[in-house]
Amino acid sequence: MTTVPEDTAATSTPRIGWYVHHHGHGHVARFLAVRPHVDAHVTVFSSMTPPSPLPERTDWVRLPIDNAVEDHDGRVLDPYAAEPTAGGRLHWAPLGHRGHRERLSLIAANAASLDAFVVDVSAEVAVFVRLLGLPLALFSQPGPRTDAPHRLAFDVANVIICPWPEGAHDLSAFGDAQARLHTVGGISRHAGRERAEVERGSVLLLGGIGEAAERPAVWHTLTARFPDVSWRSAGFLPDTFADDPWDAICRAEVVISAAGQNSVADIAAAGRPAIVVPQERPFEEQVTTARALEGDGLAVSLGSWPDPDAIGEALDRARSTAPRWESWRVDSAAVSAAELIRGLARPVGVEA
Repeated sequence: MTTVPEDTAATSTPRIGWYVHHHGHGHVARFLAVRPHVDAHVTVFSSMTPPSPLPERTDWVRLPIDNAVEDHDGRVLDPYAAEPTAGGRLHWAPLGHRGHRERLSLIAANAASLDAFVVDVSAEVAVFVRLLGLPLALFSQPGPRTDAPHRLAFDVANVIICPWPEGAHDLSAFGDAQARLHTVGGISRHAGRERAEVERGSVLLLGGIGEAAERPAVWHTLTARFPDVSWRSAGFLPDTFADDPWDAICRAEVVISAAGQNSVADIAAAGRPAIVVPQERPFEEQVTTARALEGDGLAVSLGSWPDPDAIGEALDRARSTAPRWESWRVDSAAVSAAELIRGLARPVGVEA
């Protein structure tokens, strides 16, 4: 069982736990954006492979996966058939699943050495660490999250961090928790970096848009239909994923991207015209974001993909815009989130 090293467990410097969800790359990217501004030792809990190099004063506890089919002495346990929602009160807590139990056990084993905890994102982990008596900062995502598990997580969180600017989304779904909600702006690890010069006529396809198996054919169609465009890929085509796509984003005359929080924040940091193609996600996360961006004149929202006619029209619209991305508040967002997190790492009733 992995635990915090003894030589760093007892220290005057605060210790903060941080749960990083393993779906996609967005949650770890957000961690890497905020972490440099948090003056504390941080222990990350995640099923993801740790980034290399790890930030200074950071431990990484690798958690087992909790959604894999398991073999129990010849018996097959399918977690999807093991009452994972507890009758709709939870999102994911399959009965009898060793991987799930081990995940929470590893967090509990380290809890005594921690002063606060950040969850990005999981309703179950949020409630669990609050039951352990740890002050809780919870990252949220856009969309109508009025279901019972989300409401419970919002209710027990000390601080709810929303990585979008004030006014971008309807916050009524948070109910009474709005009093503990902070819209810090879009969080990008590229905020403040020097921008490369734009290459006129270039269009960047950033990240995962549409079905992975269909992307090579889409690429062929687009390059044939728009031969005057210099097409670029950063994560759209196989083997083009970049740990640091910053220069590619900055050089693009137009960026076409999914409407995930981190992709939008990175485009905002680069100040580029954009077309966002909302992908199907739980609670309409990306549809909600795309609608907000279109409404504020920050990006063109494209609902039909990969329709070449619609893409051509969207490119014309995007090229004619000068989006005021400063309204997305990328420059101060990571620092604001870090201040909220660091502020939790004091015992209740103890003055700074």
